[in-house]
Amino acid sequence: MSTGPGADSAPVHKPDTYTRRGGGTFSSLTIRNYRLFFTGAIVSNTGTWMARITQDWLVLSLTGSAAAVGITTALQFLPMLLFGLYGGVIADRYPKRQLLLVSQAALGLCGVALAALTLSGHVQVWHVYLIAFLLGMVTVVDNPARQSFVSEMVGPEQLRNAVSLNSANFQSARLVGPAVAGVLIAGVGSGWAFLLNGLSFVAPVISLLLMRTGELHKVERVPRGKGQLREGLRYVAGRPDLVWPIVLVGFIGTFGFNFPIWLTAFADGVFHVGAGTYGFLNTLMAAGSLVGALAAARRGSTRLRMLVIAAGVFGVLEVVAALSPAFWLFALLLVPIGMIGLTVNVTANSAVQMATDPAMRGRVMSLYMMVFAGGTPIGAPLLGWVTDVYGARVGFAAGGVISLAAAVVVGLVLARVGGLKVAVGWRRGHPEVRFVARERLTTAA
Repeated sequence: MSTGPGADSAPVHKPDTYTRRGGGTFSSLTIRNYRLFFTGAIVSNTGTWMARITQDWLVLSLTGSAAAVGITTALQFLPMLLFGLYGGVIADRYPKRQLLLVSQAALGLCGVALAALTLSGHVQVWHVYLIAFLLGMVTVVDNPARQSFVSEMVGPEQLRNAVSLNSANFQSARLVGPAVAGVLIAGVGSGWAFLLNGLSFVAPVISLLLMRTGELHKVERVPRGKGQLREGLRYVAGRPDLVWPIVLVGFIGTFGFNFPIWLTAFADGVFHVGAGTYGFLNTLMAAGSLVGALAAARRGSTRLRMLVIAAGVFGVLEVVAALSPAFWLFALLLVPIGMIGLTVNVTANSAVQMATDPAMRGRVMSLYMMVFAGGTPIGAPLLGWVTDVYGARVGFAAGGVISLAAAVVVGLVLARVGGLKVAVGWRRGHPEVRFVARERLTTAA
């Protein structure tokens, strides 16, 4: 059963709205399998955020370079750029629950390996680079399998709510993980944070094993065959309602989401604060992201108009934050940046999933993740270099300007595809931007 309009039922002239039925911010948690998945994920996500913060601070301590942090991030996402589409083919071909059992265990082993190197005192920057690359190789399969497995747990009616709750889960862990990481780095060293991350993956493995497979929504697996990768690309190429959201999140993911680089650079080079305050900055951004995720879970529809506007606001906020003269103002702005950035991610993710045929979802989501996360190997070193050479403020502002420009261009393209024009006006004393049918504008004139 399709969870959204297929190629023939999503007309090009109206690619704007996807809806769901069902009530309540936490309605997906009434489903036992998803509740298990959610519980296991919040444990491993907390460990993952601890490791991310610790990894960035460790690389900065070893090298003193924001560009080195960018290289680490790039290596972690490079496999997604190179092999991401093949991960989607694998996710469509094999049972996703079994794939996730293997991938989650492998992610845990990578965390334990980095902990062993750090605790032994032998860690070098190339060790961090190597393990970051190995993590990226695992996520090539883990990401599309995990993204598309959500629909098998909850079904089409609860898909949007579950996607939003997944983001809320991730951001809730982000509230705790960075704070704990900052305490551990200052108190007992980075190695213990890496070890706790590795052990945290026991939770999702157990949750997957406890699931009732008979309660999963069955999706027909794609048999092994030639041309499946090209088939997925052709499917997306013929769907403007898939292409342009993916293009937009690609630009934002590549240039606007390089927070490991910018926050370390602002903490160390602009405001001269330590690891604890760096963790606090990440926590503030996570708080905003959590609010954005819960708000998305309450909404009953997904509009591409919302995606475009949120992306534009996100770019503007980044530029304003980059120019902030005081630490307190910079820190406060991270809250709305997190909230709007999460809105962009959830809106694009759920719109793409709900508009995709289930048999194609693994390949479509692998393309989505390849574009969103796979652009990091390009954007992270480039903006890391800009940050090192021209300063943290210029690097951060550059990411915001590119995000804003992408939102404007994609918004105009979607308006043209949908037979709309952009109307700017005032409503209740506030400026308002709307997409209005050309016929309405002609009649009004």
